[in-house]
Amino acid sequence: MDILKNPWLGEGLPDPEGLAEGTISETPVAAETFLAGSPDGGPTLLLDRRDIAQAFGIGALYLKDERNRMGLGSFKALGAAYAIAKRAGQKVRDGNADDPGTSLEGVTFACASAGNHGLSLATGAPLYGAKAAVFVSETVPEAFAVRLRQTGATVVRAGATYEDSMAEAERQAEANGWVLLPDSTWPGMTGAGRDVMEGYLIMGTEISRQIPEPPTHVFLQAGVGGLAAACAFSARATWGRDVTIVVAEPDFAPALKASIQAGKAVTAPGPVSIMGRLDCKEPSHLALKYLAREADIFATISDEEAAETVALLAEYDLATTASGAAGIAALHHAGAHARALNFGPETRALCYLSEGPEDG
Repeated sequence: MDILKNPWLGEGLPDPEGLAEGTISETPVAAETFLAGSPDGGPTLLLDRRDIAQAFGIGALYLKDERNRMGLGSFKALGAAYAIAKRAGQKVRDGNADDPGTSLEGVTFACASAGNHGLSLATGAPLYGAKAAVFVSETVPEAFAVRLRQTGATVVRAGATYEDSMAEAERQAEANGWVLLPDSTWPGMTGAGRDVMEGYLIMGTEISRQIPEPPTHVFLQAGVGGLAAACAFSARATWGRDVTIVVAEPDFAPALKASIQAGKAVTAPGPVSIMGRLDCKEPSHLALKYLAREADIFATISDEEAAETVALLAEYDLATTASGAAGIAALHHAGAHARALNFGPETRALCYLSEGPEDG
């Protein structure tokens, strides 16, 4: 694992030129309505795993277990589906529809996805009368495409990488009059991704009610940065500056870390990582802006380190993927950087078990 102390902590990036305008949401404004209308809308578990903490040489480990969120197997259930529900609710409040369940008839939502974001969109759209089109790259397993089709979504294979499928989703959305709903943000495209991140704030609200003691450290996995930004915001809102926030990315896709080093948003090309959900070469601009101001440490972990942590968690009956375990992998290998992280036997860590196993 390699780490970088954030030089912009408390200040933010020095060069805002080229960054998308706007900020991340501060509260999930439509959360109660959304959760009430969702299958299995209750809070997910916060696990107290002192046994694993002991193995890691720390005092306590709390795991937010998102593997069964709304039956979709991932925290991403709170993203696209929430953003769609928020749009449906607004249409009813504006007097342009009577029934949320039919308020978005005639609308098609489109996104690119390497996994769970697409499933959230595909599941959420029909709840409000809408259709879904999900664009996936050639590397996405066909089993996942089948699962998407079973929701009624149209699945389009496009390109060799996530970035290729995103470009095609954007092109076809514009050509067909569809609503593009990405889980990232960039200049000219901020509202949708902001709503997706707003949904992720629900996790932080739940944790604040569940955790018995403040954590000293929060380890957050990141792809484009949506989960990391939302959960970092929740941590700061609840515990202030007393908590150390560590953002972990694959070393093959260090989009956030590279941007922090450059002082501006950059692309970070690299090989394909086994952390497929996190294998994103470009950061979400709103997420980057917030994390540049609030995250203490940016870390990169190798595929080997992630795989080692997945195997270890399996021994404790916590089945997940390399992406789902990436934040925990950073914690697992933090000992080599104990001084920089202020890390030791008194550490109380909070991590997110963000998705279940591929065959779960």
